[in-house]
Amino acid sequence: MAKPIMIQGTMSNAGKSLIAAGLCRVFRQDGKRVAPFKAQNMALNSFITKEGLEMGRAQVVQAEAAGVEPSVLMNPILLKPTSDMGSQVIVNGEVRATLSARDYFAMKHTLLPDVMQAYHTLSEQNDVIVIEGAGSPAEINLKDADVFVNMGMAKAASSPVLLVGDIDRGGVFAQIYGTVALLDPDERALVKGIVINKFRGDESILTPGIRQLEDLCGIPVVGVVPYVHLDIDDEDSLSERLENRPAAQVDIVVIRLPRLSNFTDFRALEAIDGVSVRYVQSTRALGAPDMIVLPGTKNTMADLLWLRQSGLEAKILRFARDGGTVFGVCGGYQMLGTQLSDPHGVEHGGSLRGMGLLPIETIFTEQKTRTRVSGAFGALSGSLAALSGKPFEGYEIHMGQTQSAAPIAAIRDSVSGDSHTDGGQSGNVYGTYVHGVFDGDAVAGTLVRALAERKGVDPDTLGTVSGEAHKQRQYDLLADTLRSHMDLKAIYRILEEGV
Repeated sequence: MAKPIMIQGTMSNAGKSLIAAGLCRVFRQDGKRVAPFKAQNMALNSFITKEGLEMGRAQVVQAEAAGVEPSVLMNPILLKPTSDMGSQVIVNGEVRATLSARDYFAMKHTLLPDVMQAYHTLSEQNDVIVIEGAGSPAEINLKDADVFVNMGMAKAASSPVLLVGDIDRGGVFAQIYGTVALLDPDERALVKGIVINKFRGDESILTPGIRQLEDLCGIPVVGVVPYVHLDIDDEDSLSERLENRPAAQVDIVVIRLPRLSNFTDFRALEAIDGVSVRYVQSTRALGAPDMIVLPGTKNTMADLLWLRQSGLEAKILRFARDGGTVFGVCGGYQMLGTQLSDPHGVEHGGSLRGMGLLPIETIFTEQKTRTRVSGAFGALSGSLAALSGKPFEGYEIHMGQTQSAAPIAAIRDSVSGDSHTDGGQSGNVYGTYVHGVFDGDAVAGTLVRALAERKGVDPDTLGTVSGEAHKQRQYDLLADTLRSHMDLKAIYRILEEGV
């Protein structure tokens, strides 16, 4: 059975996910069989495994850092918000129900067997399990419902805990001391180390505070991790990627929809020097991009109404009429069509006029499409004609079925083996259901070169990048950072001694 170690945080976005990913990489480099685990994740940024099952993207990143195939065992419960009050509940990769927060809390204890079965299966296959918590263990209004999220999971797995605080937002000593003080005595006994994360400056300045914190809490500080800029996928709306950035030689705008999902679709483009990927949510910030992308969304119809009401739809329509390049992915692809219908009330209910830029119509069904695909672009025309014949791989997660009069690709379902066409094109407007369509070096590089040449920019002045090699370098850099700034002897001692 594997030895566990759990990473909890004083708040959301304290850096739990990256610390967990970094430890997965460290243990892997040290010859351990290691796997990540997060019992419950709430995120719009999901992934489809090779079996066609859905899981949170953060655990995919941690699995990649650990050098293992992502599995829903690593994230048995995924909550995908559908509104401010409710979420789609995905258990072991499949949709179980859509529930309000109150209804979910009332039934979540029934999911403990699913969680523990997944955990024990992983434990039998590995030497180390790096468990990630969610939010804060000191949410005292929710502690009765913490069956398997933070301390409930630590107890169930008999796991020692590292508590991570975020110094970048200030008040880190109060964060950590307050969290520890609000824990019950048996919970406090599980916390074996403290990590101060996202530090900038001279670490020696922290020393008096660290010593006092250790005296107050009776728990050693086992690391002060600096604020490092890494090109590693982040969680949903908390990601710094979504902050507005200046335009570069090739400027790509992604519309920041209210229910934006899977923004990691564009990380390969972001990694190319000379390319800016800006996330925009107002007409004022749109500027004069070389391509506008409508990304995935958890609620296509509601976000299309927002796009219409914000004035961005009118701007995009004018951009397209003037010959600008527009690309829609998944929900963004659906928006570009002529009509969206939701007869079963899956998303919004009723019918809605689309943007009318693609000859497609979408009907939302109660059956969710979840699969991995591979394929190649067909004979394209317009500004992205250079993509013709380029191969790609990716995955689909959507509720709607779309009829297209001008598909852009032939794809093969990697789960069922079936082949079919995908996407649509009209002039310089394109769309696809495939998440990750830009991930391959051939697609990302060709797309950027085409946009540069159309603008009159020499594409040879832009950088090139191998997506997979770049990703592995980032994981190694993260591991190197933890080795330099965490007491790994103490971490291994905590791991070996357990609770």
